[in-house]
Amino acid sequence: MVTLPRLVVAAPSTGSGKTTIATGLMAALRASGMTVSGHKVGPDYIDPGYHALATGRPGRNLDPHLVGVERVVPLLLHGAAGAEVAVIEGVMGLYDGRLGTDGFASTAHVAALTSSPVVLVLDVARMSRSAAAIAAGMAAFDPSVRIGGVVLNRCSPGRNAEEIRRALEQVGLPVLGMLPRDESLASPSRHLGLVPVAERDESVALIERLGEQVAAHLDLSALLDVARSAPDLDAEPWDPATALEMDAAPGGERPVVAVAGGRAFTFRYPETEELLEAGGCDVRPFDPLTDPALPEGTRGIYLGGGFPEVYAADLAANTSLLRDLRAAVEAGIPTVAECAGLLYLAESLDEVPMAGAIPTRAAMSERLTLRYPVATAESDSFLTRAGEQVTGHEFHRTITSPPAGTQAAWAVDGVQTGFSSDTVHASYLHVHWAGHPHLARRFAESVGRAAPAGRAASASERVETNTVESSATGDRVGLDTPPPSSSGGSTSEVADPLRHHGDVEVGDGLLDFAVNVYPDPRPEWLDQALHDSLAPTAYPDEEPARAALAKHHGRERTEVLPTAGAAEAFTLVARARTWRKPVVVHPQFTEPHAALEQASHTVTEVRLRAEDGFVLDPAAVPGDADLVVVGNPTNPTGVLHPAATLRGLLRPGRLVVVDEAFMDAVPGEPETLTAERAEGLLVIRSLTKHWSIPGVRAGYVVGDATAIGDLEAVRTPWSVSATAGAAMLACATERASAEARERAERIATWREHLEAGLREQQIEYVPSTASFVLARPGAGVREALREQGIAVRRADTFPGLGPDWVRIAVRPEEITDQLLTALRRTGGDR
Repeated sequence: MVTLPRLVVAAPSTGSGKTTIATGLMAALRASGMTVSGHKVGPDYIDPGYHALATGRPGRNLDPHLVGVERVVPLLLHGAAGAEVAVIEGVMGLYDGRLGTDGFASTAHVAALTSSPVVLVLDVARMSRSAAAIAAGMAAFDPSVRIGGVVLNRCSPGRNAEEIRRALEQVGLPVLGMLPRDESLASPSRHLGLVPVAERDESVALIERLGEQVAAHLDLSALLDVARSAPDLDAEPWDPATALEMDAAPGGERPVVAVAGGRAFTFRYPETEELLEAGGCDVRPFDPLTDPALPEGTRGIYLGGGFPEVYAADLAANTSLLRDLRAAVEAGIPTVAECAGLLYLAESLDEVPMAGAIPTRAAMSERLTLRYPVATAESDSFLTRAGEQVTGHEFHRTITSPPAGTQAAWAVDGVQTGFSSDTVHASYLHVHWAGHPHLARRFAESVGRAAPAGRAASASERVETNTVESSATGDRVGLDTPPPSSSGGSTSEVADPLRHHGDVEVGDGLLDFAVNVYPDPRPEWLDQALHDSLAPTAYPDEEPARAALAKHHGRERTEVLPTAGAAEAFTLVARARTWRKPVVVHPQFTEPHAALEQASHTVTEVRLRAEDGFVLDPAAVPGDADLVVVGNPTNPTGVLHPAATLRGLLRPGRLVVVDEAFMDAVPGEPETLTAERAEGLLVIRSLTKHWSIPGVRAGYVVGDATAIGDLEAVRTPWSVSATAGAAMLACATERASAEARERAERIATWREHLEAGLREQQIEYVPSTASFVLARPGAGVREALREQGIAVRRADTFPGLGPDWVRIAVRPEEITDQLLTALRRTGGDR
């Protein structure tokens, strides 16, 4: 028997506010310190994306039609492993299921299968006592469904609200909360439903606000009582290896399966990847919008669903990836494509060129295809056997021309559909492989037999990296595998990659693009302050600097701590507490990671991916992390994370450390958190780069006074020199602030010139906000530049990057032109 507190959020009809209440409840419970598991009744992919953002765990689907009634409870237990409570969002109206089946696969059906109490959401914007009649009818309609209470949506306190409450209490249904009307909480829609979370830049802020509103207006304690009233479940959690009828994943080489992701391809079930991993595959995500090629060593391709029609022009513009994909398919790489994947493989989509790997054309239509079919395989293929049946769903507003002279994939409602060959299986049908694990097993076996095609390198040539896993679920939360090594590009020649810094790249006679120190002279007032500080007979006194920094940031003295540069601050953080699960978000400055290891901590890495633009999703950080270190803007990527995203990392019992060493290079510092007063938040700043004083170790920490006290308790006395203190004091003035802004604006101008030159040479780079740019000119380019007298910072010592990346410091235009000329000379090698 398994104890799992749980509840189902349902409603009489679509549009009542289920997603708002369910997602807000997940966020509110998580913010209270609980580990929450989010689930969705039905086949929908979009709501689980919001659930994942709210819970920090993969959103899961529970659909009896797709997986079979016998798997619903095991999949619930699998998805909720390690969670303290599960919140299940319903679909449509409570009793609305597959047509003609008396409610099969409805919310009520799943509630009954999982013995879960229901919380009924009623939109009462245009009703009064009638709300109680609707709720009473819902409660009495099916004795197998137990409604534990009601939430009133779009309801403000007042006489009408009390009228509804009394009427509901008369029929024995308690009101568990009233959420007032708030149009800012509405989620924008598209022709197939809500806009996916990956496409909404403001998603983190929306989820945060939802959680705050639910916590403020709903009775969380009463809702938890409803969840805890659910009986124990007599079942074993679903296990992907067991589902594949395998004792363990095959040993040895793990063939790479490239899985489409990013904004255009957001639709896939997490169990699909788990099955492939259990089948011995190395699942590698790639973004068809931005990646120039398939992942190295690709031997299988999975293209799930999404909205390629929205991004058709951008997909078409990525011609190098389209060529690579077409070549891989033509070379016989096993390829599965569902819905959006079918369109991506087609010759064109609304006359916009696609990969051309399948002889069909796609176009938008007026008619929405929405069905829940049983499909019959039309032939033997690497994925199917003729005559076998699977359950699935279709949800699309495009149509394709029949591929002439080709074999169909399925027969649905007596009509042939899709495309099938010895190595390609593409159709509109979405299939949940947990319900049909033989499909995953066959695909994995085909991938294991395939040879890498085109540019793909063998797995033995790859640089291996660790996949980050959530200790609660074992789910992948971050991955970016470096490209294959080349001569002179391996990190093996670096004794300690985590302690490798740009200054060792610079030698006599080399033009320095490796060190991120501002290249112009220091201002006279700073030089004078440094000179005046030289009093070797007196012990250093940091108090004046501490007071000045506190005033500069509008903080109390206890909220600021001067340090001997940012490096000392990272060491203090590592030593301050006995961290259970410290997390470092990579790629970023490696000193925090090194300091934690030096303090005997085991570091969990969350690796951001190039195909996502190295953008941070707070959901990628394991929920049980008690320390999270992240850079902003991040070194070496130059990515500036929104302050709202970083706030989304805050949890009770967790310390979030934001390295803002390069924030002063960002004009206006729009995303700084130095003024943020939040429990468990520290911001580390450095003066050495922006003020050209790397030899003066000057930095400081701003934030939670309790955490500041913990750092101060383990600090060596007089660690901050008198010269460093003088630098802090001088740089915390209005005069310094004005000059800092001027320096930041000059850096921005120089950076624009560098990025324009990289674009002209078609060199991939990450748009930066800092005093450096992360570029991808190719393996061997760093060495070629060095032979021409130019030093750039190698990037393969940053976890998650390979030898084809370099970090380039921003310099004035005339100096940058020398670098661009040298890069142009190496162009033939790219």
